[in-house]
Amino acid sequence: MGISKTELFTKKQNELANIAKALGHPARIAILQHLVKINGCICNDLVEELGLAQPTISQHLKELKQIGLIQGSIEGTSICYCVDPKVWDKYKKLFSEFFVEIKSVDKKGCSPECC
Repeated sequence: MGISKTELFTKKQNELANIAKALGHPARIAILQHLVKINGCICNDLVEELGLAQPTISQHLKELKQIGLIQGSIEGTSICYCVDPKVWDKYKKLFSEFFVEIKSVDKKGCSPECC
């Protein structure tokens, strides 16, 4: 496998790609949706909520924590997780800037197969 040559791209492009990669699994999307829905912290109830094994969930939580979207705190023998609102807002802004509104495509000069 070749090298990705990330140095050819802007910091913002690399950051957006890393976020997208971390969000690139439906279990991670489900975890985030659950955290947003309950608007609080979770401690050990994701196994029942998602139907995945605890080690699998732990790996997904690790990926989300790595990009800063969630934060964890130790309470007794368990770790509780919640969405980091500052990071959430930062990433929301990055995606909003990326998904700018596009203008209608000018069909002049396009072949019938185009767009």
